[in-house]
Amino acid sequence: MKKVLLVTASLVALGAAAPAVAADLAARPYTKAPPMVATIYDWSGFYIGVNGGWGSSHNTWTNTSDFGFPVGEGSHDATGGTVGGQLGYRWQAGNWVFGLEGQGNWADFSGSNASLALIATNRTKIDAFGLITGQVGYAWNNVLLYVKGGAAVTNSKHEGLFLGVVADSVEKTRWGGSVGAGLEFAFAPGWSAGVEYNHLFLDTESNTFSNPAFGVTRIDDIKQDVDLVTVRVNYKFGFGGAPLIAKY
Repeated sequence: MKKVLLVTASLVALGAAAPAVAADLAARPYTKAPPMVATIYDWSGFYIGVNGGWGSSHNTWTNTSDFGFPVGEGSHDATGGTVGGQLGYRWQAGNWVFGLEGQGNWADFSGSNASLALIATNRTKIDAFGLITGQVGYAWNNVLLYVKGGAAVTNSKHEGLFLGVVADSVEKTRWGGSVGAGLEFAFAPGWSAGVEYNHLFLDTESNTFSNPAFGVTRIDDIKQDVDLVTVRVNYKFGFGGAPLIAKY
């Protein structure tokens, strides 16, 4: 009889303890999940890169020395390929990106037309150009759309050919302005690629042609502008993303 009572008392004690254990388990505090952290690409910093593409220069010649009044000799486009490099710095404020850049390119632009005033073929060659520009852009994380503008310079050679032989020529460094736009995509830490268009305004300049044997041969006003389309790859120093804590 005593054994039965002891067993019964033990069961009753266990039954009383079970709700307390369950209550302890249910009372664990709820821990809120940490906020999600996303990485936003930062366009700020120095960068260096290479570019390559295509260009076309429109050249209009007007003879001002041989007839007593200006006579148009016609126009031609000097086209060809180009390759070069760029170096710049950007800083980002919110989604807005501002920058400064210098660019230098080798070029192989060439074109000609038969003169409408002289028995000659007029030819233009551009073997180099450079840009010094400022940029203003808007970034969607790792995608950047920008416009740019500043100074432009070309090294241009103008030649008059008679029966396929250079009869007179002049070589000049021409300064002007530049405007353009580009779209750039950051595809890896520090690396970005894009496409860019630029228009160069070189205006009209007087050019004095000469021949080694005869000296000055003629004077022409030549109006020049250039259109450029290039693909670019840049490497940004000190790359990295800026953490943005997004609360959900």
